[in-house]
Amino acid sequence: MSTHTSHPDIIKRLKRAEGHLKSIITMLEEGRSCLDIAQQLQAVESAVTNAKKILVHDHIDHCLEHAVREGQQSADDTLREFKAITKYL
Repeated sequence: MSTHTSHPDIIKRLKRAEGHLKSIITMLEEGRSCLDIAQQLQAVESAVTNAKKILVHDHIDHCLEHAVREGQQSADDTLREFKAITKYL
């Protein structure tokens, strides 16, 4: 496993989402409005989705491309991995 330049940004996004989740739990415990809670849940979902997209695109752009260029894995294996990871987009 390698660290990519996108990982610090992904961590920042996920920590922000984690903070939102904690706020949502507090909102539920305090009996806040369902509309407010739904809006916050949407923000968390969006943050996680964006983090996932960045991770997948970075993997394709760097890991898979590097594997093909350097001959580290066969084209069939790379294609199989590409198909597997794009399921998460």
